[in-house]
Amino acid sequence: MSWQTYVDDHLMCEIENTGGHLSSAAILGFDGSVWAESHNFPKFKPEEITYIMKDFEEPGYLAPTGLFLAGAKYMVIQGEPGAVVRGKKGSGGITIKKTGQALIFGIYEEPVTPGQCNIVVEKIGDYLVDQGY
Repeated sequence: MSWQTYVDDHLMCEIENTGGHLSSAAILGFDGSVWAESHNFPKFKPEEITYIMKDFEEPGYLAPTGLFLAGAKYMVIQGEPGAVVRGKKGSGGITIKKTGQALIFGIYEEPVTPGQCNIVVEKIGDYLVDQGY
């Protein structure tokens, strides 16, 4: 399966009971290289990925300043140290799952809930970890 298929068919899928789906999604390498992305994934700055990676290495690193992606600021909320970073911005937010080789991004807006985004992103992330990625 291609990386783009994971984004198109699994991250951007319709979410049960909402009729909605994630606003955008991507799979990136640790260096910020794009493996696959939805057509509207924000054009991020390389240093934003560097800071996100730093939070995985030093959990809580982004908490004082917030998480930035394409200049948009997300308040960092509960995640899983070293594995998942979550952020909130207005009625939407972001979930980032770290696998052995990649970062899985999901960005959502209402009617999608934070929990639904977490499930979609983390399910794919866990699958890729199990596959050695």
